[in-house]
Amino acid sequence: MNSELIKQLTLGPNGLPYTIPIHPNLVHLTLGLFIIAIAFDFVGVFFPLEKPVFKFFAIPATRSGLFDVGWYNMLAAAIITFFTVAAGFYEIMLAQPQTEVKSAWGLEAMETMLWHGVGGVVLLAMIIGMTVWRGFQRYLWRKDTSRQVQWSYLLVGLFIMFIMYVHGTLGAQLAAEFGVHNTADNLLRLGQDPNVLLK
Repeated sequence: MNSELIKQLTLGPNGLPYTIPIHPNLVHLTLGLFIIAIAFDFVGVFFPLEKPVFKFFAIPATRSGLFDVGWYNMLAAAIITFFTVAAGFYEIMLAQPQTEVKSAWGLEAMETMLWHGVGGVVLLAMIIGMTVWRGFQRYLWRKDTSRQVQWSYLLVGLFIMFIMYVHGTLGAQLAAEFGVHNTADNLLRLGQDPNVLLK
């Protein structure tokens, strides 16, 4: 965005009109919900092998309960990811990254922001697709079977986790290497001491 337009806003030391960036917090909520959904579906698939362990530790687990956790976490991940992507685009419009550096991957700031933005939309589509797929398995295709999810669903979930890792690394590079919405980094660039101002 045009830096003259950004100057019309009252921005804090992190380059945002609020104290704590929203996007990184929602990102971690999305990641947690998605990973828990896939993890509990894996535990549900292997439940017959794990049943003695649950019994030994007196954990009252049921296979259907594990699949319930998988379904509701996937549904929540799909809903939260809309807000994650929206907050990301809002915050990226206000970004003023350092232009004289390159990331560890050899990308410049604009390339990193573009890949991270496009990747966020692609991940949103993937998570929604996984939620729809999971819903069909739960309510139509496998509603009468004890194993509620297909192996292909779980494998695609693992692949999406890898994409999330790559995508998250781009986001981390934006903050750590380009100083995007990093309060301490921005204060140092302004010649101020973050230890004094952030007490």
